[in-house]
Amino acid sequence: MTSLTLDAAEEIIDAAHKRAQAIGKAVSVAVVDAGGFPIAIRRPDGARPLTPDIARAKAYTAAIMQRPGKMLKKWQESQPVFFSQLSQLPGAALPIMATEGSVTIKKDGEIIGGLGIAGGTADEDQQIAEEVLQSLGYELEFAAWGVSGKPSGKDA
Repeated sequence: MTSLTLDAAEEIIDAAHKRAQAIGKAVSVAVVDAGGFPIAIRRPDGARPLTPDIARAKAYTAAIMQRPGKMLKKWQESQPVFFSQLSQLPGAALPIMATEGSVTIKKDGEIIGGLGIAGGTADEDQQIAEEVLQSLGYELEFAAWGVSGKPSGKDA
C-alpha cells in the first residue's frame, strides 16, 4: 500500500503555490491522506483567511469520496438531501464539498489522498490542482460512479 508522505505533500503544495503565483493568485492548499486526515495545509501571504478551511474540506471530500469534487457535482445536484446529510454523519469530520479544486490523489491505481485548492475562481482552483498533480506523476482518471456492466439498450 502506497502512502502519501509529508515530503510528497509539501512538494504538491510548493508546486501549487508556484503555479498560482504564475497566474497572480494567492491560494491556500491542503493535502490529506486517504482517510481525510490532514498532512499539510498552507496559506500564503495574501490568501483570504477562510481559504485554508475551504481547501481542507475540498481535500477531505476528494479523499473520502474517492472521486474529484468536480465528478461529484451532478450526483450532488440530483440528490441534494443525501449530500447535505453526509456532512451530518457521526464520522464526518468536515462538510462534503462537491466542487472544483477538490482532486483525489491517485498513484499506481491506488487512492492515497486528496488535494484541495481555494482562493482562485472555481476554474483556476481546478486547473492548478490538475496541472500540479499531472506534472508530479499522479493519475487524474477515475471511473464514473455507478458504472458496471454494459449500458442498457435504451442508453446505447
